[in-house]
Amino acid sequence: MTRRKFFHSTALAAAALQLPLPLTTGLETQLIDTRRGVVPLGMDNFAVRAMGWKGRELVDYAASLRLDVLFITDLASLGTREERELGELRKYANDHDMVIQLGSWSICPTSVRFKKDWGTAEEHLALGLRLSKAVGSPVFRVVLGGREDRKTPGGIEARIVDTVKVCQSQKHLAQDLGVKIAIENHAGDMTAQELVRLIEAAGRDYVGANLDSGNAVWTLEEPIASLEILGPYALSTSLRDSAVWETDKGCKVQWTAMGEGGCVDLHQYFTRFRQLCPGVAVNIETIGGFAIEFPYLADPEFWNAFPNKSAGEFGRFLALAKRGKPVSPHDGGDKASQKGELERSIRYCREVLGLGLKA
Repeated sequence: MTRRKFFHSTALAAAALQLPLPLTTGLETQLIDTRRGVVPLGMDNFAVRAMGWKGRELVDYAASLRLDVLFITDLASLGTREERELGELRKYANDHDMVIQLGSWSICPTSVRFKKDWGTAEEHLALGLRLSKAVGSPVFRVVLGGREDRKTPGGIEARIVDTVKVCQSQKHLAQDLGVKIAIENHAGDMTAQELVRLIEAAGRDYVGANLDSGNAVWTLEEPIASLEILGPYALSTSLRDSAVWETDKGCKVQWTAMGEGGCVDLHQYFTRFRQLCPGVAVNIETIGGFAIEFPYLADPEFWNAFPNKSAGEFGRFLALAKRGKPVSPHDGGDKASQKGELERSIRYCREVLGLGLKA
């Protein structure tokens, strides 16, 4: 590799992944301007959860796919909590030209999905922030809960208040460590507007969004419309394609591999993504095999969970459903299926959508 090519690749990777440049040469500005539209490409390890891989095994697999980012979204999959070992894992990933991002699950103590695996909600968040720092992740992904929380006492608004308090309890730690909290629109818990309210209430200086395009349809949102709202707040992503189609009761939603039967205009999505989310990696999280029905025509109590849904927002979702077609269910829990969906998605992102720093 020539000296010019070395600095070319180093500058691009540093700019896209928001890493400090090890050296300056006067070429960086020109190179970054030339390649400003290049989007780092990564994987969310939940996509291949059946494999049971941890730590270096995940790095090796991501490296085999020539990815720029490995998003480990549960603490157990690190394989260790020892700071020294996490530093070694960080170096191992860097040696493969890869950055690790880290995440975990619910930090809302009143969510139906909260578990005390890592202590209280505050202890869970503090631990995740420290582990993120040790492994070199600039973000720590967390969630509020799931769609069941919309029907709990006080509804999703009460759960948002509780989550804001937990975030604020660890504000100084996050700022001291230089790690931001990325909260996901997760499993139908919050709409894009609701997540923005949570972020603004907690403090945008240290809290942002983990953008999930598949979860948007679980709150009856068209994914590009959700991107328009959450994109400016995005710190990280977990993305996949979605098929949405009308039924007698309302509609069904089934997540798919990228470009395989989904009805999201992915070219339009990633055109706006480049504009709204500069420097943010596209992490693919395929979760396929099953469909969920949303019976908004048949269940008179359905809309109680969405008291603030606007006609315009729902209209865009309906337009998506009207152009969608049913897809066949399959076993999405086996190893071969999970690997196949992820690998086909990565290939589609690279070859069709032009994502990724590595040719």
